[in-house]
Amino acid sequence: MAVVTAESAAKIKSIISEILEIEEDEMTETSLFADDHGADSLRAIEILASLEKELGVTIDQSELSRMVNLRGVHEVIAEVRAA
Repeated sequence: MAVVTAESAAKIKSIISEILEIEEDEMTETSLFADDHGADSLRAIEILASLEKELGVTIDQSELSRMVNLRGVHEVIAEVRAA
């Protein structure tokens, strides 16, 4: 199984916390972007677009349903990079 490097994980967390306008330490691997941090569908799209741009990957929008927390984002990014 592909994994996300510590460097990528830090970058991902930074990107997402900036978009959600929260401190990085407010977010855990499993805290939910929508339920715990107030993200709406527009923010979810913004997260996806920013991750694509910053990490140089292409993520299918159908993956948004899995990208509900950091763990889900890491899994999706790892799979995209492994493909």
